[in-house]
Amino acid sequence: MAFLNDKTQNEVREMLAGLSGEVSLLLFTSEEDCMYCGETRQLLEEVSALSDQLRLEIRDVVTDREVAEHYQVDKTPALVVQGVTDHGIRFYGIPSGYEFGSLLETIRLVGQNDPELTPELTEKIGRITRPVHLQVFVTPTCPYCPQAVVAAHKLAMASEHIRADMVEATEYPDLSRKYRVMGVPRTVVSEVDALEGAVPTEHLVEWLLSEVGVGA
Repeated sequence: MAFLNDKTQNEVREMLAGLSGEVSLLLFTSEEDCMYCGETRQLLEEVSALSDQLRLEIRDVVTDREVAEHYQVDKTPALVVQGVTDHGIRFYGIPSGYEFGSLLETIRLVGQNDPELTPELTEKIGRITRPVHLQVFVTPTCPYCPQAVVAAHKLAMASEHIRADMVEATEYPDLSRKYRVMGVPRTVVSEVDALEGAVPTEHLVEWLLSEVGVGA
């Protein structure tokens, strides 16, 4: 049974019609302990069939261990969305429900190779010179989560030092417990601190600069 009905397919085609560059969807799966690998693969196959600019590649996290290590992938399902370069954008867990919108918007931004940030925000993000890891915990039923996910992915596109993950909280309960995820979205920065809720990108940048010890 298809995930996308005819109406949704037409909407996705329209949204992806403006892609100016090719986007690679690199999906890592596993034969073991991966509840939604099959469903994630089917969903991405249906999406990639709707645009000539999308290229879907499937890898096994065990048999393709070196590739997984290169992309710093350590759990499945894991999706790398990359264009002319790898911006460090990852989706961990099936991007369903509201997160389907996050997937499409991220593909659009990567395909345009433009995070659509103001020059002021771009300059501020450029002050970050050490590695920063953002993990945005979400659930498919959270209407506020896509804002947090897309904002984090924009920052990853704007800085070679930032990588940003969407993490589906219910698929990774151990991680959710580790980072004390009691509500979503919850953005964890470099294993240390966390921001609750969805905030404007401007506020996220200010918070991140203070977290990494860079003057705003």
